[in-house]
Amino acid sequence: MANTDEVAKQFVTFYYQTFDQDRSKLAALYRDTSQLKFETNSSVGVTDIIQQLTSLPFEQVEHQVSTCDSQASSSKDNSILVLVTGKLLTGGESNALSYTQAFHLMPENNTYYVLNDVFRLTY
Repeated sequence: MANTDEVAKQFVTFYYQTFDQDRSKLAALYRDTSQLKFETNSSVGVTDIIQQLTSLPFEQVEHQVSTCDSQASSSKDNSILVLVTGKLLTGGESNALSYTQAFHLMPENNTYYVLNDVFRLTY
């Protein structure tokens, strides 16, 4: 079984670098069974998720990760739960917004994909 903290750190680094540069490239991390809850909006499947992410009302974004916690979700399938907190800067704004994001990662062919993704700004 993979070290969950190592997998989570690598995943989070890749996810936010890709999100900040070109959100459409996140499609490779989702499957048709994947679900995203972004604030109050829900999406299911790669196409709907990427449509939701690419239609967010900002073009420039920078994620600053504060914490990244993980744990094995199931010994049966080696899935991993990841919880991230951080700051989000959009469109050259100087005031960062706090956020929390949770991922449920499922193993597939020696890598992981996102089964569940929940994002929430925290005030």
